[in-house]
Amino acid sequence: MTTKSLVLGILEKNPGSYVSGEQIAAELSLSRTAVWKAVRTLQSEGYCISAVSNKGYLLENADVLSAEGIRSRLLPKYGDTVVIVKTSTESTNIDAKVLAAAGAKHGTVILAEEQTAGRGRYGKSFYSPKGTGIYLSIIARLGLSFSDAVMITTAAGVAVCRSIESVSDLQPKIKWVNDIFLNGKKICGIGTEAVSSIESGMLESVIVGVGVNFKTSAFPEDLKDIAGPLFSEDFPLTRNAFAAILINHLLEMFDALPEKSFIEEYRSRSLILGKEIMFLENNLWHSAKAIEIDDKGGLVVEADGKIRTLTSGEVSVRI
Repeated sequence: MTTKSLVLGILEKNPGSYVSGEQIAAELSLSRTAVWKAVRTLQSEGYCISAVSNKGYLLENADVLSAEGIRSRLLPKYGDTVVIVKTSTESTNIDAKVLAAAGAKHGTVILAEEQTAGRGRYGKSFYSPKGTGIYLSIIARLGLSFSDAVMITTAAGVAVCRSIESVSDLQPKIKWVNDIFLNGKKICGIGTEAVSSIESGMLESVIVGVGVNFKTSAFPEDLKDIAGPLFSEDFPLTRNAFAAILINHLLEMFDALPEKSFIEEYRSRSLILGKEIMFLENNLWHSAKAIEIDDKGGLVVEADGKIRTLTSGEVSVRI
């Protein structure tokens, strides 16, 4: 770990308080000059750090993602989670797939300040501007069969809702299978990509990508009536704090996946059950009524007088 990362870690653990250069130097077995240089580097990277003589250094409420700021907030049982933060990347899902192929362990997380080529389902672009969203991908090695893959997306949706409700009085809803809505607008998208073994029929790993419009308020013309921010700009929560909460909930949901105890909760949060919908299949839209979510996360619908179960696809609510 670099000197600047170690210094940042100490400042992150002392929010709202000055920490003397002498204290930091002693804790890290560094010189005062090395600490000063590390602080200057962090300031140049966008961290708001005040330096006051005879008081020390104070990390102000700057909303800059950092591995240290996230890891320090994880639950103790997830304290050894690998967290990687990039300033910019094409796609955290692409990065995660490379890491998974190289043997990265279960729970490894990669986040980015911005994505230049973020993708949702069916190759659709996912708007990922710098500094206002949370774009993360997590590697899950769960030993599931390919037929159970939809459950992972279902579990991730519940994890996102739980994370939001743990820090606010908001009540987000889930549009099957992977979109989170609030006040009629999409505030989060979830995408999963599976790597399976042909021989065993099991999933070697699953990449779960989560994109949250954390405080994103400016959207392109084609999105401004569809997407919205999760929180207002003055909401007193940093992205580091929410990212850690989200990672905690995702890992807890993965631990609980075999019991499927989250399915009923997913059903209760559904935006579409009991409603007339349209679903996309073979590039054609079909009318149906959403009846139920089955125990594997599939959507049971009635279409043309017949009952069937969708395990993937895109749906919209008919108005």
